[in-house]
Amino acid sequence: MLRIVSLNLNGIRSAWNKGFPDWVASHGADIFCFQELKAQIPDLSPDMVAPPGYHAYYHCAEKRGYSGVGLWSRHEPDRVVEGIGHPGFDAEGRYLRADFGKLTVVSLYLPSGSSSEERQQAKFAFMAEFAPVLADLMAEAKRDGREVVVCGDWNIAHKEIDLKNWKSNQKNSGFLPEERAWLSNLFEQGGWVDAFRRVDDRAERYTWWSNRGQAWAKNVGWRIDYQIATPGLADAARHAEIWVDSRFSDHAPLTLDYDFTLA
Repeated sequence: MLRIVSLNLNGIRSAWNKGFPDWVASHGADIFCFQELKAQIPDLSPDMVAPPGYHAYYHCAEKRGYSGVGLWSRHEPDRVVEGIGHPGFDAEGRYLRADFGKLTVVSLYLPSGSSSEERQQAKFAFMAEFAPVLADLMAEAKRDGREVVVCGDWNIAHKEIDLKNWKSNQKNSGFLPEERAWLSNLFEQGGWVDAFRRVDDRAERYTWWSNRGQAWAKNVGWRIDYQIATPGLADAARHAEIWVDSRFSDHAPLTLDYDFTLA
């Protein structure tokens, strides 16, 4: 069984101070995908750079205290690729790919557009740049017999079931019709699969809660963190868990277990 975890840390150093290393040690994951590191390599402690039992890789943003993605794996990958080939977005540290035999795992941090109209337009621009990357990944998977999973904070709730207050958020970033249609196109035309929904079709299964008001206490959340996979790997999903017993950031760790063995 292959266990993969995705988590937006909202600051790796902040999560560390909230007991995240102990959870890592007890959880038994094979691969961790992290987003929003808010740190650069010199900022990381020795156990972040070389976590016990894992190989660690980071694609940090050039801007200090901003964005950044990471990936930890028990197996050493065959290769690691940083960025999607777009200088502006790659400077923000949003994409990290690792290949393990016939498996590709990506840690993704899709931009948020909630802070301003300018950032919403940047989000749309990233989506336009990223769609061909996903198409190439799918083509590579079909050509080479690979399985691929893109784990991360996609900053989009796909359907009404994926956020509590969907009626009042239809004009807000993260639930805009254009964003939802883009995700639908990935699933319906691109061949990708929302692996979580293969094993859990329940409502109120959220991965992010606003820090405002009583969102966490009342479970007024959004499901914006995904593991989006090629059909073969999605079919191998056996169990999913959103960890809410401890809180390391404003997101919850999303774990999926796959009936898949790394070569």
